[in-house]
Amino acid sequence: MMSADTVPQLSYVYGVGIAGEALDRAAALLPGVDGGRVRTVGAAGLAALTSSVPADTFAMEGLKAQLEDLARLETVARTHDAVVEAASAHTTVLPMRLATVYHDDRRVAAMLTDRAAELGALLRQLAGHVELGVKVYADVREAAAPAPATADEAAAEMSPGRAYLQHRRAERRTHSDVHRAAASVAAQAAARVAGCAVLRMAHRPQRGELAPATGENVVNEAYLVPAGRVEEFRTALAGLDDEAPGVHLEITGPWAPYSFATPPEPDGPSDAQ
Repeated sequence: MMSADTVPQLSYVYGVGIAGEALDRAAALLPGVDGGRVRTVGAAGLAALTSSVPADTFAMEGLKAQLEDLARLETVARTHDAVVEAASAHTTVLPMRLATVYHDDRRVAAMLTDRAAELGALLRQLAGHVELGVKVYADVREAAAPAPATADEAAAEMSPGRAYLQHRRAERRTHSDVHRAAASVAAQAAARVAGCAVLRMAHRPQRGELAPATGENVVNEAYLVPAGRVEEFRTALAGLDDEAPGVHLEITGPWAPYSFATPPEPDGPSDAQ
């Protein structure tokens, strides 16, 4: 029978940084996926935050099953993010995509060597910067809510059918208005933070469980901001949505700059068997 120590393993990579004591110290303190010990794998002046994971669960079929299990996917994603965020507190880290796996540490080192110029340039660009998210929501129902009735209006009788039709007309009338207002708020937000944001990236608006806020997420953008200007960024957007009924602006972060990292392709599930 194969013991736990001899179960085939793959190398799971969380992020890449400049090789050195800061990254080594951070790695030694971090638990990885399924409690695996995080270590650094170095080459070409770079180091990858890595831990070992079972090949049967992170190769092609096993990984596919994990990605389809929302509870398991959330667990892996939280651990992945926790490693990147904790290490980013000590040094600049280029985040890898979720479930980036290689056959072994030798393959990880080869990737670092092959992509040293690209990864080094990205790390220099991201050094001293964080990611902030700006999300704009349009809530048509809130905007269409009737104003408090006056005494005369309250005294007037209105049938339930008439009240319903009036409400539906108000919703249709305000739908386009709210979405236009949301687009205007987003444009103003971009203009206000242009002086303190280095880069801006638009993501697909979030839907369903990914958009827990009230209303429809119509704008989902990420900004690369110098760490020392985060409060300036927040202040620039304060109160921007106050005069736009049904429009809500949300700032998230600061995070490790996932949106501005273009990590190399891993071996891929099909190769990591």
